[in-house]
Amino acid sequence: MSKAGMYIKMAATFIILSVGGPVALFYFQPTDEELFKLFKHHSNYHSPTNQKYNPELQRKSLENREGRQQDFDNFVTKLKEYSKSDRPIWEAAARDEAQTRANSAEEQKKREAEMQKRREEIKRQALHGQ
Repeated sequence: MSKAGMYIKMAATFIILSVGGPVALFYFQPTDEELFKLFKHHSNYHSPTNQKYNPELQRKSLENREGRQQDFDNFVTKLKEYSKSDRPIWEAAARDEAQTRANSAEEQKKREAEMQKRREEIKRQALHGQ
């Protein structure tokens, strides 16, 4: 077999796997409702205690689904931002985390100063009002 034929086979295999894999994953991935239904259906056969999925936990899981998806999307977005940097991702993430901590500390100091001003104002009003 010639080298050209081998490269064509390798390219075709790469394209099939790189495109077909994610498509198959998306197509065959069950939804939460399907998982709950499947668990409920098979719980009598596989569970030694014959327990079913707790309806309260199921409700909480379904309620928190959008939040988990949003958190994951934020995580992926941050990873994309970190990958644009010329530094390794973990260094960019550490830098971003440190900056976030510094910003939150500054905001906390501002809130504390604002609360202190309010207290002093309330004390002045109480002293002048009596």
